[in-house]
Amino acid sequence: MIRVALVGKIGSGKTFISELFGYPVFNADKIVSKIYAEDKKIYKKLKKQLPNFFLNFPIKKKELIKAIEENKKNIKIISSIVHPEVRKNLNIFLKKNKKKKLVVLDIPLFLENKLNKINDKIIFVDSKTSDISKRIKTRENFNKKIFERLKNLQYSINKKKKSSSFIIKNNFKKNLVKKAVKDIMDKITQ
Repeated sequence: MIRVALVGKIGSGKTFISELFGYPVFNADKIVSKIYAEDKKIYKKLKKQLPNFFLNFPIKKKELIKAIEENKKNIKIISSIVHPEVRKNLNIFLKKNKKKKLVVLDIPLFLENKLNKINDKIIFVDSKTSDISKRIKTRENFNKKIFERLKNLQYSINKKKKSSSFIIKNNFKKNLVKKAVKDIMDKITQ
C-alpha cells in the first residue's frame, strides 16, 4: 500500500485535493469532529483537565475555542487527549485498507506529530497566502487568535517543502489541480 500524505498551510486546500485522488482518504479533521460529537470518554477526560470550559456532552466548538483563547497551554492539553484517539482511528483505517493500492492521509500536523514513515509520498500543497486568507475567513467559527495559535504549532513552510516528494500548486481550479494530481499519481504508481 502506498501512503500519500498531504501537508501545507492551514487552508491551503489539502482536503479539496485529497478527494481528487479517487482512493480512500483518512481525514483527521472529520475524525476529530466525530470524536467531539460521539466520544464520551474523551469528553470526560477533557472535562477533568479543563472543567471550566467543557460543560456538557457533546463537546461544542465554542467551548474548544474559549479554552484555547484563554490559555495557549490548553491546546496542548486538548491535543494530548484527542491525538491518541485520532492515531487509533488512523491505525484502524490503515488495517481496513491494507489491500488498497494507495491511501491518502489528510492530517493537519502529519509531520509535526511524526506520523510519517520512510516510504510515504508526501505532497506539499502550495497556495497563495491571499487565497488562503480569503478561504479561511469564510469558515464558520473563524477566529484570528485561534488561527495564529494553530499556525504556531506547524513546521515552517520551508521545512515542509524539504520533507515533501512533490509540490502541487493549488489555485482551486479543479481541472488544473486534477491534472497535477494525475501527473503525481502516474509517478507514484509506476
